Amino acid sequence: MQPSQPVLEGNPTAQERADFVTRRLEQFIRDNRTIDRGVNFRQWQAMARAEIVNAIQDAELDAQKDDVVTKRLLFIAASSLVTIGFWGVAFAWGQIGYLVAAIICGLAALLLFAFALEWPIRRAVKRHARRRRGVALGRIEDLNGRIRQMERELKREAKILDGRLQAARRDQPGT
Repeated sequence: MQPSQPVLEGNPTAQERADFVTRRLEQFIRDNRTIDRGVNFRQWQAMARAEIVNAIQDAELDAQKDDVVTKRLLFIAASSLVTIGFWGVAFAWGQIGYLVAAIICGLAALLLFAFALEWPIRRAVKRHARRRRGVALGRIEDLNGRIRQMERELKREAKILDGRLQAARRDQPGT
């Protein structure tokens, strides 16, 4: 199954998370099997449960972080607009000087601008992380392919050596 081309923004997609969990389980199976037996089913089940829980928790945490950033930006925007409005009205009524009103309104606008920049910066960081994940998954795919190829070659060699061993036993006098 070929995964669809990922959009290079935001958090990992469900497909990417599923691919990661699949790779982790595949690695667990490879690392914990023996020559004559596979992985204990209960061990595999526990590992699968743990990896799925981790993937779900990561997805929830990513959504939570995005919500926090959105709420913070809305709070800062509201605070900045109220501050600018209040000091603008105070200046308009002649209660404060031009320079004081300009400094306070400028600081509020600067604060709003600084927090508004967080979104594009976070998006760029996530885009970079997604590209890194894509490269890492490509490397893992390549490594998995090479491991499978090596396993097939080892099985072929084992058959050949087993055949030679059988032939050597048959050819050996006295057995």
